[in-house]
Amino acid sequence: MSKAIQQRDVSVLSAAKQGLLYLTPNDWALIADKAARLPFKAGDSIVQQGKRTQGVYVLLKGAASVQVPLRGAIPIGPGEVCGEISYLDELPATANVIAKEAVEAYYLDRETLQSLFELFPHMGSRFYRSLACILSRRLRELIGGTAPAKE
Repeated sequence: MSKAIQQRDVSVLSAAKQGLLYLTPNDWALIADKAARLPFKAGDSIVQQGKRTQGVYVLLKGAASVQVPLRGAIPIGPGEVCGEISYLDELPATANVIAKEAVEAYYLDRETLQSLFELFPHMGSRFYRSLACILSRRLRELIGGTAPAKE
């Protein structure tokens, strides 16, 4: 991947308001260097409910729909993460994630993330803190309709 594309990706991911907020631009550069960049066409399944993801996906371009049973479809876009629940608990995914249009995403498997976190423990701390905030926001939205604004 060219440096210009990597810098553009880091810029998109660093600016995302619903993504891994606590990661630094340097963290993102390390991730961009190690992640697999995957394309998906409109209608493609990114995550399949009932199957383990073995890692997390971070959208770079395009839009997808998280199809939550009994809840409907929730849109996600650049900078947002999917597959994180299956990654965390090592159980099958709880929802389907379908590309609504052409999507590009970074895929970070468990082994890659673990090796990064062993080399850069503070990055691991920021990553997991970010995931905790994402899951907290999504749970609040699920049970209360919307998440309160951060003060």
